[in-house]
Order: sequence, then C-alpha cells, then structure tokens
Amino acid sequence: MHLVEPLREFIADHADWLTVFQLPSYSPDLNPQERLWSLVRVDIGNLAAANLDQVTRAVKRRLKQIQYCLDLVDGGLAGTGLIMDG
Repeated sequence: MHLVEPLREFIADHADWLTVFQLPSYSPDLNPQERLWSLVRVDIGNLAAANLDQVTRAVKRRLKQIQYCLDLVDGGLAGTGLIMDG
C-alpha cells in the first residue's frame, strides 16, 4: 500500500471502524465516471478549438447531453458491477 505516513497512521488508529480497500491508481473498470468521460473525449477528440473557452463549452455541452441519456449514466455504473443502495 503506497500511502503517506500520516494516512497510514490514521488508518491504523481507526481500524476498529474503518475499512480501506486499496484500488489501483488508475482503475477505469471500477470507476463509473471514466466511462462517461470516455464519451466526452470521443465527442471532442477532433475539436479544433481556438481557445480554452471553446473547449469548456464543448465539454459542458456534451456532459449536458449525457445527463439526459439515463441509459448512458446507468450503463456507466452497471459496467463496474457496483450496486447503488438507495
């Protein structure tokens, strides 16, 4: 486990109620938002923006589109195998 000393100490001091699962530093299969960001990257991959404002607008526009496609949002979570308890 690669953690800074204060964090290791905190975990050890609270082991009676704290359970820590160390995930790989990059684990898109366990991270639902990675699937959504991949949709954004595909959409703006060929964008020839003149400035950062254009990139920002394109990303916001794509995220807004995804927000209304609940099957994409649900699919991102389902793809991880994780379950939401409500």
